[in-house]
Amino acid sequence: MAKHNIILTKQGKTVNGTVQLTGSKSECNRALIIEALSNGKVKVENMSDAADAVTLAGILRRLAVDSKQLAGAQKTDKSEIEHSKSEINIGPAGTAMRFLTAYLPLLNKNIVLTGSERMQQRPIGVLVDAMRKLGAGIDYVNNEGYPPIQIHSGFQQQANRISIKGDISSQYITALLLIASTLPQGLSLEIEGELTSHPYVEMTLAMLKQAGIQHTWTENIITIANQPFAETALLVEPDWSAASYWYAIAALSDEAELFLPGLTSYSLQGDSVITELMANFGITSVFKDGGVYLTKEPKPIFRKIFDLKECPDLAQTIIVVCAALGHDASFTGLETLKIKETDRILALQTELAKIGVKLIEKGQVYKLDCSEKQIPQRMFVSTYDDHRMAMAFAPLATLIPELEIEDADVVEKSYPAFWTDLVKAGFTLRPPEGGAEVL
Repeated sequence: MAKHNIILTKQGKTVNGTVQLTGSKSECNRALIIEALSNGKVKVENMSDAADAVTLAGILRRLAVDSKQLAGAQKTDKSEIEHSKSEINIGPAGTAMRFLTAYLPLLNKNIVLTGSERMQQRPIGVLVDAMRKLGAGIDYVNNEGYPPIQIHSGFQQQANRISIKGDISSQYITALLLIASTLPQGLSLEIEGELTSHPYVEMTLAMLKQAGIQHTWTENIITIANQPFAETALLVEPDWSAASYWYAIAALSDEAELFLPGLTSYSLQGDSVITELMANFGITSVFKDGGVYLTKEPKPIFRKIFDLKECPDLAQTIIVVCAALGHDASFTGLETLKIKETDRILALQTELAKIGVKLIEKGQVYKLDCSEKQIPQRMFVSTYDDHRMAMAFAPLATLIPELEIEDADVVEKSYPAFWTDLVKAGFTLRPPEGGAEVL
């Protein structure tokens, strides 16, 4: 499929309006697995239209249909039906890859789980090792530790207590917690070392609790017994990760008055910490009228160190804002960024260099050097098949007269309406000369 670039411009340094955000991709993907595990007892409301969530929902629907077909088929037909449904390709959907790696072994099917070229470069070994210890039969199709993986039927639980490192992607831990209550012996999960992205694990446990699944968390061990789901509905909140880009736009504007409906101060989403982070840049958040109001106030920036360990998806947003403002900040907690949709550290270093800013790696600390920062009249932003690169750099259009962004469609992964919402807020989009229209 051809990639569509866009030229993004913004007249004036004021932004205002109301932005209705899509449902949280993180919440929605968890809710979809819970719905599938509950055999219909749990329903998902306010489905996200993010491509990752749509992909996962479609796969789970097909699996449910296949199961019904198999249950109703004659014995001679079953092998033919199973063979025709033996591969699942999740494309670039990383959350789906992790969650399905834990979910699919429970279905007693022989399935190859694969994804895009980049997905086949993203490690899955930690989760596969854990599932093997639990009793799953999983083999690697090509490269050890990476998708595609062959999942075999015949899962029989062999352990009810396993250990997993805490400094890896929280999606590995979430994948195991989601299936824990359906395991005959339940599961005790020991987290080794410091837990990365703590709020995402808290989100998972809170959503399970809403669905009737109880847990205990004593020191570094989370225990979930075998237990049934309750009949309930899980309401997916608007996406705080998507909200972060509007906070960035407000931070780079002279004046801002924005309203984001549906967001609450008691969110399950760890990225709601954006309200605190952006307060450093003069953005005030007021929760009322069923949402949050953002306003910009002139304010000197004093904070020099940002620990993003518990909100790594905000890293690009915060780093780009600091760079654009010429703020020589340091950042920690970025350990997982190199294995995301792209190597986000390298991508940030490459694109920030275009405005004369360096992101210097010193062990586990990253420091901005803005001493040679310059704002060009025109800039081309490469997005590396990464939705967050496109959206994190888009706010630079408030400063750069002509900002060309590569592969505008990449935002469909988490926020399909992003460009449409920017137009409603006063931005202008046009294709490069000779390019195809995007909107």
